[in-house]
Amino acid sequence: MASTSSALTISSSSTLLDGKAPRQSPAASPQCVSLPPPPLHSQNRSWKTTAYCRKVARKVMAMATGEAPAEATPTEVPEIVKTLQETWDKVDDKYAVSSLALVGVIALWGSVGLISAIDRLPLIPGILEIVGIGYTGWFVYKNIVFKPDREALVRKVKETYNEILGSN
Repeated sequence: MASTSSALTISSSSTLLDGKAPRQSPAASPQCVSLPPPPLHSQNRSWKTTAYCRKVARKVMAMATGEAPAEATPTEVPEIVKTLQETWDKVDDKYAVSSLALVGVIALWGSVGLISAIDRLPLIPGILEIVGIGYTGWFVYKNIVFKPDREALVRKVKETYNEILGSN
């Protein structure tokens, strides 16, 4: 019974559970005192601990001297985020826009599910691919191959664009 209790006592000495001496990292700084790494972790872990310890020590030293830490500098917001914020502030009916966006996401999710279901059918994807290739060829021949047809297509797209926006 006495041998069992001596084996289970935890000593405050620097030996590890497997009986090996603790590893001392040569890059350990005197400002940071840390416990030795657990015995099952690799050598890779000790340099991460040392790097973290040095990072904390730099922050403490910067705060003590009154300097602002490097991470405290304000980051600049990208131009597109500013534009989106200004546009969102101009919207009068935010509830309707949010509802429309939610319905759009749900419709996109449903259409992706429908397309994946169709894609699992045996013959339908091949037939739809042939139809798509045929229609693309017909559209190119009718609207893009010859110059007068291209100009008519561009004119029609511009008219439709102006019609949708309501401007002349």
